[in-house]
Amino acid sequence: MIGILTNEQVDKVLRDNVLGRIGCSDGNKTYIVPINYAFDGKNIIAHSTEGMKIEMMRKKPYVCFEVDDMNSFRDWKSVIAWGTFQELTDPDDQDAAMDVFVERMTHMKISETSLPHKMAGKIGNAHVTGQIKTIIFRILLTEKTGRFEEE
Repeated sequence: MIGILTNEQVDKVLRDNVLGRIGCSDGNKTYIVPINYAFDGKNIIAHSTEGMKIEMMRKKPYVCFEVDDMNSFRDWKSVIAWGTFQELTDPDDQDAAMDVFVERMTHMKISETSLPHKMAGKIGNAHVTGQIKTIIFRILLTEKTGRFEEE
């Protein structure tokens, strides 16, 4: 049976997963890329280094976000959400966002760009030495939908 997820089920899929795909466009090219994320109940919290995705989202901040929760080809859930990219530049906003992200990722090995700024000085890596500039952002979700199939 194929069906539509309720709003509560959509939020559960977003909350229970940590890998999604962000789709963005600069008006000429569309780019879809996987990202690690945390869902805070309203927004997608993520981070990245400078690159095509960040450049595109700065130009055209309206994005699409997709998450799959797949047990088999006949037992899956899929969520698609739309929203607006918002780069976080205030250190307090960055810390709060990264606290949510790191709390969600504590059971996983996180990348060096995932460290909140307050932890950065304690660990010797490229993030600390300034070789990697971390862009912390959120997607302010405006619309969500989901589908499922179950045996």
